[in-house]
Amino acid sequence: MTGVSAFAIARLPRIAFGAGVRSEVGSRAAQYGRRALLVTGGASLRAGPFWAELEDAFAAAGVHVETVQIADEPSPDQIDAAVRAYRGAEIEVVVAIGGGSALDAGKAIAGLLRPGNSVLEHLEGVGPERPYRGPAVPFVALPTTAGTGSEATKNAVLSQRGEHGYKKSFRDEALVAREALVDPDFLRTCPRPVLAANGMDALTQLLESFVSTRSNPFCAALALDGLQQAREALLPLYEDPNNPEARAGMAYASLLSGICLAQTGLGSVHGLASPLGAFFPIPHGMACGTLVAKATEVNIRALQAREPDNPALEAYATVGRLFAGDQRLSAEAARGALLDRLRQWREDLHLQPLSAWGVTGADHPRIVANSRGSSMKTNPIVLEDEEIAAILND
Repeated sequence: MTGVSAFAIARLPRIAFGAGVRSEVGSRAAQYGRRALLVTGGASLRAGPFWAELEDAFAAAGVHVETVQIADEPSPDQIDAAVRAYRGAEIEVVVAIGGGSALDAGKAIAGLLRPGNSVLEHLEGVGPERPYRGPAVPFVALPTTAGTGSEATKNAVLSQRGEHGYKKSFRDEALVAREALVDPDFLRTCPRPVLAANGMDALTQLLESFVSTRSNPFCAALALDGLQQAREALLPLYEDPNNPEARAGMAYASLLSGICLAQTGLGSVHGLASPLGAFFPIPHGMACGTLVAKATEVNIRALQAREPDNPALEAYATVGRLFAGDQRLSAEAARGALLDRLRQWREDLHLQPLSAWGVTGADHPRIVANSRGSSMKTNPIVLEDEEIAAILND
């Protein structure tokens, strides 16, 4: 019998998963009060088939709703504006329904409605990084995409785009949603490019969590289950969003990716995705899906050269055997199978190279210089600048 190493798991939401759980939104919100601030994305939710049903759920529970729309990745200015607009509205619960941007915005707004200060005071690597004291307004999250896992994390990722842009987190355990309602039916209306990019984000989060320097037995088990689901569901969902099994598989994989990353941290792909998303108009999931094969190749090569006994090498082989469906593969062959599958998914999902978003070789030094944030710190090996730059080569 082998021993189990010590680990600790931070707070998670109450999770309800399954087709139709969106109908509980009104009753779950009403537990915390009758005045809700609803944070959504742009116009797609209102224009889609679920909006009237959601409105009815709030009305049936006697919950009065004010609405904030976040059309793109949320910026600090947008968060501060929403806090100023609704701080005096006696909001008792914040509900976010949408992709990762809407959920992150809702998380940040819920955290600041009562204190009333600017989010810049708490944003990592940007302002004075003052400790968050709270209190936070109760937060309820309903993801409509399968990728970010934001419904299970404590960090709200905010972006300032441009030459001096950044993509940083407001992070505190008090920001974790009280309730996460994960309904795979929402994926039925997702455009295929969104399904592809978000699916590769979830897969990358699971893989990076599994090989993270902070990986633990609890999260490793969840990550492997999520990777199995992604292997079976990612392409079928991309090919047919009306496939209920594929919708459930990817919604579940995304949820597990959020649980895992919140406990273990991520790696070089997400380290690079932050400056890429800040300096260029590249969607986060697209950056992840484009980079994950090359980043995995660079990690494996660096580990073999400098840390051949690092357990991440066997972890990569474990995922390769899972993806190949062959437990008899040698470690070397299994890692090769993993790289082959990641490259094939990039091709099958029609993910565009970085050059399509305006990234050139001249940009690489600036991207590399801004890549060593919190995600890079849990990469299985410390990469040299030249190795990080190699990941960016299309």
